Parts: sequence; C-alpha cells; structure tokens
Amino acid sequence: MARPSKEERHALIHQEAIREFDRIQSAMRDERLQALQDRRFYSVAGAQWEGPLGDQFENKPKMEVNKIHLSVIRIINEYRNNRIDVSFISKDGTDSDKLADTCASLYRASEQDSVATEAYDNAFEEAVGGGFGAWRLRTEYENDEDAEDERQKILIEPIFDADSCVFFDLNARRQDKADAKRCYVLTAMTYDAYKEEWGEDPASMPKEIQQLEFDWLTPDVVYIAEYYRIEETSETIHIFVGIDGDEKRHSDAELEEDITLEETLLATGYREMRTKKVKRKKVHKYIMDGAKILDDCGYIAGKCIPIVPTYGKRWVVDNVERCMGHVRLAKDAQRLKNMQLSKLAEISAISSVEKPILTPEQISGHQVMWSEDNIKNYPYLLVNALTGADGNIVAIGPQSHTKSPAIPPAMAALLQITETDMQDVLGNQQAGEQVQPNVSGKAIELIQNKLDMQAFIYMSNMAKAVQRSGEIWLSMAKDVFVEEGRKMKGIGDQGAPQSIELLKPKVSEAGELMMENDLAAADFDVVVDVGPSSASKRQATVRSLTGVLQLTQDPETVSVLQAMIMYNMEAEGIEDIRNWFRNKLIHMGVVKPTEAEMKALQEEMANQQPDAQTQFLQASAAQAQAAAQKAQADSVLAIAKSKETEAKTAETFSKMDIAQAQAVMDAIKNLGEVAGGEMPPAPPEVSGIRPAAI
Repeated sequence: MARPSKEERHALIHQEAIREFDRIQSAMRDERLQALQDRRFYSVAGAQWEGPLGDQFENKPKMEVNKIHLSVIRIINEYRNNRIDVSFISKDGTDSDKLADTCASLYRASEQDSVATEAYDNAFEEAVGGGFGAWRLRTEYENDEDAEDERQKILIEPIFDADSCVFFDLNARRQDKADAKRCYVLTAMTYDAYKEEWGEDPASMPKEIQQLEFDWLTPDVVYIAEYYRIEETSETIHIFVGIDGDEKRHSDAELEEDITLEETLLATGYREMRTKKVKRKKVHKYIMDGAKILDDCGYIAGKCIPIVPTYGKRWVVDNVERCMGHVRLAKDAQRLKNMQLSKLAEISAISSVEKPILTPEQISGHQVMWSEDNIKNYPYLLVNALTGADGNIVAIGPQSHTKSPAIPPAMAALLQITETDMQDVLGNQQAGEQVQPNVSGKAIELIQNKLDMQAFIYMSNMAKAVQRSGEIWLSMAKDVFVEEGRKMKGIGDQGAPQSIELLKPKVSEAGELMMENDLAAADFDVVVDVGPSSASKRQATVRSLTGVLQLTQDPETVSVLQAMIMYNMEAEGIEDIRNWFRNKLIHMGVVKPTEAEMKALQEEMANQQPDAQTQFLQASAAQAQAAAQKAQADSVLAIAKSKETEAKTAETFSKMDIAQAQAVMDAIKNLGEVAGGEMPPAPPEVSGIRPAAI
C-alpha cells in the first residue's frame, strides 16, 4: 500500500482536529460564555444592563454603581504587589546546586526580555474576573536577519480573551493541563489580514459547518487556530556493559543506522545485558482554519504543550470542567442595586412641585403665562372662572393638584439588604480600607488577614500556573540553550544582571574535564515562592522582631535583630539603607550571600588591613613565638654543654690510673662523712677500669 502524501495526511489530521474541537467547544461553550459575560459585567460600561433586564428598562434611567469593580481591582493589586518567583531544586533535594541557580537566573532573564509581567497580569485579571486566563511560551531566533545565527531565545507572551480562544482536550483533568494531548488557540483575523497572510480569499472557503458547531467563518472575521498535538513514540534501548563495568546505551534506530556498531561493541568486550522500553514525547504544531491545514510548523522545542492555563475557581462537575471568578456570585446583587437606584433616579426626576389640574376653559387665553412660569416666576397666575348654565360662577380655582410620587417603604429596606449581601459576597472592603481610631495594629492586621484570605485561592491557583510555566520553560531550554560557549544574560535573585556562559569547560575536584552550565543535564523540580499577601504582613515581620528585641540582652543578638528590622523595612527611598544592612548581615554570617556577593566578600577580606587590636595580637603572638624559639635554643645549648662536661669527665677518668682513682674515691668518701650525707654513687667505668670496692 502506497504511503499517503503530505496533503492526504494533512487532510486526515484536519478532519480529526475539527471533529475533536467541535466536541470540546460544545461541552465548554456555556461555561466559557459565562466567563466572558462576567468579565464584561465588571469592566465594560453598560454591560450590567445587557440582556432581558435592559429590555425591561428601555427608555428609563439605567444607573450603574459598580461595586464589583473595586473588589476585583483589590485582588489584582494584591497579586501585582506580591509577585510569584520560580526556582529550581535538584531531584535529590540538594540545595546548593549551581546549575539550578543558573536555570533560575536564565528564567528571570527570559521574563524580563519578553515582559512576562504583562502576560501574567492579563491572565490573572481574566481568571479573577471571568474564571479562566492563559499565556504562552514560544521560541524565536535572536537575530532573524542573520541566516547563520541559529541561537534562539524563549519568550513568555500573553493570550487575550483566553476564555474564548484556548481549549484543551476533554480528557485533560489536571488543573495545569500537564496531561493534555491536544490544545487549540484561536485567533480572529479580518478578511484582508487573512488574505495578506495566507494568500487566499476566505470568502471562497467552503462553509460546511452546522449552526450548532463552531463557526470558523463569520461575516466579519475568519478564525484560525494554533493546533498542538502530543505525539508519543516508544523505542527500545539496548544496554551494553563492558569488562570494566562501563555502560553504553544505544537505541534501535542507532543500531539500524550503523550496522557495524553492535559488532564493534562486541569486539571490544561489551556484552548486551538488558533492554529497556522508553517513551518519547514530542509536540507537533499546525496552523489551521475551518477548511484545511495552513502550515505544518513541525516539532517545537520541549516536550510540553507551551500553553499555560490559570483559573480563578475550578471544579469538575458532571464530567464538565467548570470555573468562575470573583464576579459571578455578586452579579444578581449588583443588578438589584442598579435597579433600585435607577428607580429612585426615575422618581427623583419627576417634579416634586404640585401642578394644578385645570379645564381648558379656565386656561384659555393664559396658556403662555402658565407655560413660562417656571422661567419667569410670575408673582401670580390667572385663570378664567367657570360659570354654570344659569350664568352664575361655579368655580374659580383648579379642580385638583398632582401629587409627588411616594417612595415605596420596602425600597429603603431592600437597598440596605442588597448592600449587606454584596459585602457578604465580595468581602467588607471598608473594614480594611478605613482605619478606626484607638484600634491596635494587631486588630488591623487581623482585619487585613481576613480580606487576604478571600484572595488566597486566586493567588494559589496562579502559583500553580507559574510553576507549570517554569516546567515548560525548562523543557524548552534543554533543547534551545545548547551552544557551547554561548554567553547569555541572567538575572540574580536580587535583580542584578549577570553573564552566564553555557557549556563552559571546567576541571572538577577529581581532575576530570566537565562542562559547566550544561542545561541538557538540568533535571530539576520546579517550585514557586509566593510573596506576602499584603503590606501589613510584611510589616508584621518588623513588629515580631521588635517584640523579640525587648526580650534579649545579648549584644550580638541585639545587633542581629536590629539589622534584620532595618532590612525588612518598607518605605520610600529606603532601598540603599536596606542594601547596607543586608551587607552587614552577610558580614555577620546571618544571611547567605549570593555568588557575586561571596566573590566581593573574598576580595574585600584579601585586601583588608587588620585593625590596631588585631595588629597588637599578631605582634604579641610573634613575640611569644620568638621567646619560645629562644627558650628552645637555650635548652638545646644546655644539653649540649652537659654532654660536653660528661665527655670531659670520662676523658679525665680514662687518664687516671687505679691508685689515683682510689685516692679520689677515698677523698669523696671522707667529705661525705664529714657532711653527714650519703655516699655519692660510684663513678662509671672508664676505659674498662673499675674502681676498687670500698
């Protein structure tokens, strides 16, 4: 059977993708539509009156007092004030892995170069407002104009209106979609833009899509989609073991490509010990519209779909993924409040002045005077008297007066209930924003903590998304950052730029040649660090340290606590002071220095002159050492003199004869008896002559 052509394969892939996307879009349509409506409700003027409610208030005042907007903005500001940082740790838990620090530094540089904060902020705001947001990671060449420069960089970019354009396959259950096999990212283009980009007129596109399915072609725009497919392959790895225990691994493809490889291994003493089945994952990217595959982009870097979703609140109910943000539960209370205020405005717009009700006969001839009264404010107004059939005057004044509309008694109570309901749903904002007199800092902190807990679920879900972003980035970096000697910009944890050289040759402690900053060996776990949830919590550290400071009298501990207090202070223009106290804490050994700070500290210690006390101690130590050396020399000299004396004594005895020796011994004995002392020991033998016994 002939192998299908490229066009035939693309046609089959497109048919499969269209059928799958219709199932996804049909299952998620209602949920995603609600998310879009929620985002419009709090952010678009007039959107709170969209739908049947607006039709009921046609030609009437439609007031909007947007209480939800402030609540959403407060949560967004909490996140923007407390960014989420990505860090990498080794699989075995080693904390001081230099390659992990290199990866974190390169990731921060990718964030800075691609202005990733815009992607994060947009996704978080859409998640808080509607319930779903997303951003993407992609690679591009550093220099598109140089054909020989194949160096690539990783960008983090926003996806706008993610609830309307990002769809994962229905079998993906994890919140971060790490288990997804398919992903679609839609983009709306005008007819002219589509024709310019792809060279075809979208009006000629065959329209075979049913009304209940997604409409890829509308009268205004044409939709295209980035289509990501995970392709898994299995292969067998053959493990050969040499005589010295060295292992070599080769796949079936490698052995088939080089038919002499196995023979060479066997001839050099290697034997096949075992085989292992492994799975390989690749991501294939296509560009498609409703009619065909527009572009086969091939395999992209990494083994993960480079789309990162984030949720406000997420559930799986009735086998359907459901999500919502901070808006949905407060919409009814907000609508009710708008209706009440609009009704009050309508009542207030009606004139409160009682107007007389007259017959045409009474006003005849005086119409202009009555119509201009509200402008010229006449002191009096004229009417004609009414006469009866007999010619007598029946009435002169107005028949009656209009009454000012009365406010329903239930409306005031309903307004109060509505306000309370909104505070219950959105949180009592005023409690945290208004500081009452004579309230302790601890009480204010407890109030702020209560408000922060309402935003915690959004911060936690965002942290999961940022962690997934780090995993995708690492997977892509292992395929992209592979050039030996390539110098890249890194950003330290304190925000300082640094230069990183990839695959830098280095001699290990064992004397072996190794490559430093080899990202192909970067097998790390990704963790995230969420900053404090409010400024009050940052100040809580200062208050805690201040309290501990009052409990200690140790000067060294007091110095450390004072430096930590200043280091954690938050104020305008205090950054230089904080850096100075950080440097002080590093010198005290309290704070672990960065690599750059450690290098600067070593240079400082090498060039630093000792102080007066250190110089005195060094001089005293040198003097004591000299004295010890002199004493040792004197001892050696005394021992030498003693040995010289013994030698001379032996020489003298050797020259005496026995009689002389006996006379000397007698004299010594007599001296001992006179002194009443003991007899000294006999002299040693000298040249074989033993003194006679006494």
